[in-house]
Amino acid sequence: MNAATVTGVLLPLALAFIMLYLGLTLQLADFRAVLRRPRALALGLAGQMLMLPLLAWGVARGVGLEPVMAVGLMVLAACPGGVSAGLLTHLAAGNVALSITLTALSSIAAMLSLPLWLDAALQHFQGRALTVELPLAQMVRSVFALTTLPVLLGMALRAWQPRRVQRLVPVAGRVATGLFLLIVLATFWSQRQVLQAHLGQVGLAALLLNAAVLGGAWALGAPAGLARPERIAVATECGLQNSALGIFVCVELLRNPAMSVPSVVYALLMNGGAIAFVLLMRRRGRASADAGQGA
Repeated sequence: MNAATVTGVLLPLALAFIMLYLGLTLQLADFRAVLRRPRALALGLAGQMLMLPLLAWGVARGVGLEPVMAVGLMVLAACPGGVSAGLLTHLAAGNVALSITLTALSSIAAMLSLPLWLDAALQHFQGRALTVELPLAQMVRSVFALTTLPVLLGMALRAWQPRRVQRLVPVAGRVATGLFLLIVLATFWSQRQVLQAHLGQVGLAALLLNAAVLGGAWALGAPAGLARPERIAVATECGLQNSALGIFVCVELLRNPAMSVPSVVYALLMNGGAIAFVLLMRRRGRASADAGQGA
């Protein structure tokens, strides 16, 4: 089985199954609750569209990335949230409906924001303007097919056969988690040479950006009055990017494969950061529960 089959067929199918599983755990009431609290949506979109690119700009300048790598980091930061954010939000006991809604909205908003951030980065770091048109409508359709449709199917199955779905959910959850781990391991293995060659400067920039985004998004949720599950959803959504889109933009549209290195490196490191965040949230959740029982 070649790499094209893995990335072109198996990876989308695995992601679609993960979203189907999340749909099995959701109801329409969960999304209505999200719409009744627009503050969480606004903060999540602001974090994704503004905070993340600004932090990437600061990290690129602070670390002293060479121009090509700096633009590549900005491309990654301007991409919408990643599909796996929903699963990690679920594992961290966050608001999954909010996470899925943010993924969909940020994918649509990226049709405007990605070209603007990319043009600004090209002018600042390389002294040239954006000269290609980005096929972002195609990207939105792909995200819809990988996220919205499987989630809707899962919700429909839950409404149709609630008892059967209730029995299936634990097994489906273990399969979804296993598929996610396989995706991470397969990505690491296929890109191990890129990681070894650029783990120095670009790796440091990616780590700093991921830590700053996760911490910043989590910290902003408190003064905004967000509940803990909402803060988890906003943090994971901001911390996990659609790195595949970043690679596509750099390689296929800008015709600069070297520029895709930050997206490749970040794709590997962001999952480690997100898993650490999930473990921290689960530990804190258990500690809070134990404290509540003790009281």
